[in-house]
Amino acid sequence: MTGEVLDTYVAAIQHDLVELPEDARRIGVVRRPTPWFHGAVDENVPALGPPDDLIEAAKRREEDLKLQGICDEDAQNVAWEEVNFGERYREYLETDEGEAALEELVETLEDGTDVVLVCFENTAKKRCHRTILRDALVDRLD
Repeated sequence: MTGEVLDTYVAAIQHDLVELPEDARRIGVVRRPTPWFHGAVDENVPALGPPDDLIEAAKRREEDLKLQGICDEDAQNVAWEEVNFGERYREYLETDEGEAALEELVETLEDGTDVVLVCFENTAKKRCHRTILRDALVDRLD
């Protein structure tokens, strides 16, 4: 029996805003986690976070948009589109580093363990790479 792939954001865990399966493995997918992030996850896999150059490109564009008066959520979402974040992250997942990290999670899921992908963004408001990662994992399990 294959495990289920779920995703959420760290604040939802910290503030009990989400119900997760009790035995699910919480996997952080953050390239550079804050010290407090580790307390909310069982492990963090930096290789599943977007590469630094992609994060930096999106952050620079987001900051430019905020200086133009665009609100936080809109600036992040517009920057995501303008730097082709989704496409570039999908391409990264096809590199040796991304592929190896994905395969480890696939093995965990194939062993029957439920996995919760955890990052910072509340996807009700902002785009996040973990939704792309979740879809990539589900595709590999089909």
